[in-house]
Amino acid sequence: MKLIATWLLHATALLALAHLFKGIEVSSFGSALMAALVIGLFNLVVRPILVVMTLPVTLFSLGLFLFVINALLFWWAANLLDGFYVSDFTAALIGSLVYSAFGVVIDSALERLFSS
Repeated sequence: MKLIATWLLHATALLALAHLFKGIEVSSFGSALMAALVIGLFNLVVRPILVVMTLPVTLFSLGLFLFVINALLFWWAANLLDGFYVSDFTAALIGSLVYSAFGVVIDSALERLFSS
C-alpha cells in the first residue's frame, strides 16, 4: 500500500513541477505515472552504477557531481517517454532538485502515516 501511495504522490509531484516550472511538461496523469516509475527505476538501478563509475569526480567536487547525475537521470527519463518533456539540461537540473525535495516531503509524510 505504501509503495502505491508513494508512486501516486510522486506522479502528482511531477504534475505540480510541470505547473511550477516552464522547462518541464507532463501531458497527463498517466504520463506522470510512467515518468515517476521510470525515474524510480533509474534511481534504483542506474544511479548506483553511475555513482560508483564517477566516484573520483564526485569526491573531487565534494559531492556536487551527484546533482549532475540526478539531472541526467531526470533528463534521460524524459527522452525515453512520450508525454514527459524536459527542455534542456538546466531544466533537468532544476527539475530534479525540486522533484527530490518533493520526494523528501512525500517520503517523510508517508513514513509518519504508515508508522502509526
